[in-house]
Amino acid sequence: MTAVLRAEASRLVEQKRLDLLKDAKERNKWGQFATPPALSLDIARYVWNTVRRRKGGFRFLDPALGTGSFFSAFLQTFPKDRIEAATGIELDEPFAEAAMALWRSQGLRVITGDFARQKPESTYNVILTNPPYVRHHHLTVDDKQRLGNLAEQATGIRLNGLAGLYCYFLLIAHAWLAENGLSVWLVPSEFMEVNYGEGVKRYLTERVSLRHIHRFCPSDVQFDDALVSSVVVVFEKSEPKANHEVVFSFGGTLTKPASSESFALDDVRTMKKWTSFTGGHGRGPGGLRKSVAHTVTLGDLFAIKRGLATGNNDFFIVPRGKVEEFGIPGEYVRPILPSPRFLQQEIIEAEADGWPAIDRQLALIDCALSEEEISRKWPRFAQYLRAGKEQGVHRGYLASRRFPWYSQEKREPSPFVCTYMGRSLERPFRFMLNRSKATAANVYHLLYPKRHVVHAVTERMEEVFDALRTIQPEDFFSQGRVYGGGLYKMEPAEMMRLPADNLIEVLGTKLERQMSLL
Repeated sequence: MTAVLRAEASRLVEQKRLDLLKDAKERNKWGQFATPPALSLDIARYVWNTVRRRKGGFRFLDPALGTGSFFSAFLQTFPKDRIEAATGIELDEPFAEAAMALWRSQGLRVITGDFARQKPESTYNVILTNPPYVRHHHLTVDDKQRLGNLAEQATGIRLNGLAGLYCYFLLIAHAWLAENGLSVWLVPSEFMEVNYGEGVKRYLTERVSLRHIHRFCPSDVQFDDALVSSVVVVFEKSEPKANHEVVFSFGGTLTKPASSESFALDDVRTMKKWTSFTGGHGRGPGGLRKSVAHTVTLGDLFAIKRGLATGNNDFFIVPRGKVEEFGIPGEYVRPILPSPRFLQQEIIEAEADGWPAIDRQLALIDCALSEEEISRKWPRFAQYLRAGKEQGVHRGYLASRRFPWYSQEKREPSPFVCTYMGRSLERPFRFMLNRSKATAANVYHLLYPKRHVVHAVTERMEEVFDALRTIQPEDFFSQGRVYGGGLYKMEPAEMMRLPADNLIEVLGTKLERQMSLL
């Protein structure tokens, strides 16, 4: 054990040295986020307590080895005479060389290369890993096709094209896992609540026996340089038995969670968002959020759209007082709300001309005329646009796809706006009543009353606003998603699933009867 601890001390020094060879942006592209040693050790102890009574030896695999954090924890936890073999695979050559130098004498075979390009020459009954967190947009179309084929060959399941590399690794590793072997993965929690995670959830509930999912508290980010909320996924390569149950735990550590409860596999299969099982808010006794039958949702009453994206707010959104200075004709600007941090009002009143009665009045440039016509009629406006072109604004992703590049997508003013992200546990999202003609950028969601309710909503605007603000935080938490550091986000489709029964009470029984006919 002394030799292992000396090697672990050397590993931590090597890890720090190697991390400094890449900046945070490059490590993010590679998906390299080193596993904290205390976390690796906690996971390894959990695994040993789970398998210690099994007969025979253990064959260890880490398909994303790094410097060997999990192998070190494995050595510190499993008796040496029970270890039959150990293999680690690492794509990044300096990391592979470091792991080889550190752990070769302890029996680790290191393969330098891409795990997804290796063919399993044997199987392993203990897989411990923190796979690369490479977002889908860093994968080429060819990569996705190749990885998708491998995952499907191993499991019969086709992953969504938006899946990150860790999802492919998890399914591909099925071919490396021995029957009844235990596999433990430290991965981002987002697969549990987004559409691209459906394939992973199918695999975990259909092809293996899912034993345990532990979700760390979102405010406790496991990696210093990755703003992701993490989970540990534990499963066994075996057919799930009748009445199989899955343990979901939350907070604390895997071995000492803050809360824990078991749920029937059938319930897990049918639950859209697995984060509903894992602690936090909006939960009934025992942990699972109480199921409430909501007859009406916000989507029944409102069309909900994300605010407009300019592609370059610093250029396209200017203080109202600068409009004349820049020579921009009034007909080619629209009022737009400032960022939520600059907007303290709950109710946004309008001035006589429709602009919001707020201190920070902003104007959105939106013009469909050609540059030639603008040059003839408004030279100063043309000069402002030329300055933007010199800065490359017109070559931006969104601007380059608009014609002309300084026109904007259409987002009419909406009577209600809501922030799309927040950190507060008591009030994660803010609704505002907008009486002005201001539109909003994509830091807000815009709620437009549907045709069958627009008259009733218009008549009772403030009552509707009050009802929107009574939507409980737990409803937001159950439908939205959470990221590392306790950042909560909600997309329009998720907001449309929020309960709106209290709005029906405000709008009257006549409207309720109309809804029943839809």
